[in-house]
Amino acid sequence: MKVILDTDIGNDIDDALALSYLLRQPECELIGIVTSCGCAQTHAKIASAVCCAAGRKDVPIFAGTDDCIIIEQKEKYVPHATILDHWEHHEDYEPNQALDFIRKAVRQYPNEIVFLEIAPPSNLARLFLVDPEAAALLKGVVLMGGKFGEGNQKNWTQHDPAKRRTFSVFEPNQIDEILIGGALEPNACIDPYATAVAYQVPLPLHRSVGVDCTSQVVMSSKDFNEVLSQNDEDRLHRLLLEMGNMFLSEIPYVTFHDPLPTVTLFNDSVCKFTRGNVEVELQSKRLLGYTYFEEDVNGKHEVASSVNPQEFFKEFFSIV
Repeated sequence: MKVILDTDIGNDIDDALALSYLLRQPECELIGIVTSCGCAQTHAKIASAVCCAAGRKDVPIFAGTDDCIIIEQKEKYVPHATILDHWEHHEDYEPNQALDFIRKAVRQYPNEIVFLEIAPPSNLARLFLVDPEAAALLKGVVLMGGKFGEGNQKNWTQHDPAKRRTFSVFEPNQIDEILIGGALEPNACIDPYATAVAYQVPLPLHRSVGVDCTSQVVMSSKDFNEVLSQNDEDRLHRLLLEMGNMFLSEIPYVTFHDPLPTVTLFNDSVCKFTRGNVEVELQSKRLLGYTYFEEDVNGKHEVASSVNPQEFFKEFFSIV
């Protein structure tokens, strides 16, 4: 399967885990990696570090847009950038090259490429807006984004200074102020107008795995460290441990948000999907990016409606 990965890697450990799976999945032909959100060039360098650690310097990487459509970018920082001080990586990434790469790739491989979106869909929306023909040449799109069911977050916003995190990519730092207490999902609400565009274009495959499902795929910090510490010679595992433990200093578990939709590309038994139509809230100032789903057997979208965490972990760690 030919895949283009769009990522804001370096903000949490889950992007790096998803990329690691793709790099080691023998059924995946990773055509390229594109980055987006604030500091897209830094994200590209971190993606390069993961590729180098995996022995995959062959994968092309392109920095995309830093900006959201209409609204200000909330992703301001890249906490994992500190790994660049001591892990090999390619340094020179020109800004805003992702779109040209995607447009050329889909014409080189018409109707063969799945676009895997595990970041706010800023690059994807621009592709749909400036080059509808290229969008029509995609095999499909799979997104980690949206919220389509009940999750375990509180339904209110906390303004407790004690809850503020030092390991944060956002401005303001308090994530509850951005997610409205859990009503919103980060990828969808960070660039809400791009999210709306991403759902407007009909495609043969248009799937979303929302936070209501990804939040069920969780591993304790202890188990995470034990699994990845089994092979000290594996440079990729060592890098993932370093990146993970930076994040785990504040949150004692790993939620496999981005790896879940990634694994569904290659294992049909991990998630069940329901067909319908997704609409994105653009009227409410507070709820920009809220995702509405209405079931319809003839709908143009599919959303994950259930997840098998045990099957996910079996598949993921058999590859990584």
